[in-house]
Amino acid sequence: MPRYRQAQVSFGPPLSRMVKYLIIVTTAIFVVTYLLEVRGWANPVAWFGLTPYLVTHRLFLWQPLTYLFLHGNFWHILFNMFMLWMFGSELEYKWGHKQFLFYYFLTGMGAGLLDILVHPSALSTTVGCSGAIYGLLMAYGLLFGDRPVLFSFLIPMKVKWMVAIMGVIEFLSALNTRGSAVSHIAHLGGMLFGFLYLRGGSLPYRFQLRYHEWRRARLRRKFEVYTRKHEGKDDAGRWIH
Repeated sequence: MPRYRQAQVSFGPPLSRMVKYLIIVTTAIFVVTYLLEVRGWANPVAWFGLTPYLVTHRLFLWQPLTYLFLHGNFWHILFNMFMLWMFGSELEYKWGHKQFLFYYFLTGMGAGLLDILVHPSALSTTVGCSGAIYGLLMAYGLLFGDRPVLFSFLIPMKVKWMVAIMGVIEFLSALNTRGSAVSHIAHLGGMLFGFLYLRGGSLPYRFQLRYHEWRRARLRRKFEVYTRKHEGKDDAGRWIH
């Protein structure tokens, strides 16, 4: 009888190590925070969420880091952990554990810092790792831009166009944040810090490369002028072989 090879179907990439640890730690903190608030024992968000006023006036300098591990509700953490798995795992496989963690916290804390810079005296509190998630989206769009993806799980398009659309949506939403519970500035901050880290570092090298190309072209022109001036002057003394 003919033997048929069983097809393997995979929904999303394999779960990488650091992504798994981040999901476990973040979920555990969410559960503990929820239990503390429900029982009225403590309010961790007041201390560990990101409140710009407390950072700038009370020096709660840990908040741009700790707010990444807090989430507002079940759907908030579910969406962020899903996106962390879908886009973070492959980036970790490509970069390695240390580089991935550095980028994750760079974009997450950068998102919080931009929120503080824009609203330094705001009393509203931001929680969640959405800034880092948007940083991962930016990296995925830059590295795997031509890969197909379902935008909103419905519309097929390339990753780079999805990232561009999400960036435009966040920018327009940030212009009118009145009554919104979402920190669109933080989302933009994650994308901005991600782009500057991945592409901004090459700008000095590009300037140096352009300068050296200009120097080589200038020396080439000088050499051509010199050779034209001295053509034919030494022909009489040359040996012909």
